[in-house]
Amino acid sequence: QLHLVESGGGLVQPGGSLRLSCAASGFTLDSYYIGWFRQAPGKEREGVSCISRSGAITKYADAVKGRFTISRDNAKNTVYLQMNSLKPEDTAVYYCAARRSEYWTLTSMSPEMYDYWGQGTQVTVSS
Repeated sequence: QLHLVESGGGLVQPGGSLRLSCAASGFTLDSYYIGWFRQAPGKEREGVSCISRSGAITKYADAVKGRFTISRDNAKNTVYLQMNSLKPEDTAVYYCAARRSEYWTLTSMSPEMYDYWGQGTQVTVSS
């Protein structure tokens, strides 16, 4: 069974930081490109960031550029999302997702491209 497990969410004050982790079990992440998505109450799921198999290609939503950084450690079978300068509007459930690819530099911000999803971790930014 292929599983993705997110961790690292929580309650943080505006301006604070969190690092989310996405750990894979049952498969090796280096064959997959990975995306981070979020969904706030009453809103559609939106792409936050994504990373290619090699890690050389990364993409970010405009709302998080300059504040969030995606990275991957294939040896640890884990992808990270470092979130700095958090704002109340970043409050959401954050999900990671994976898509198997033969290409080392391909990735996508579209949720419909992904095959495997984690269960999500709650991030709340509030004073």
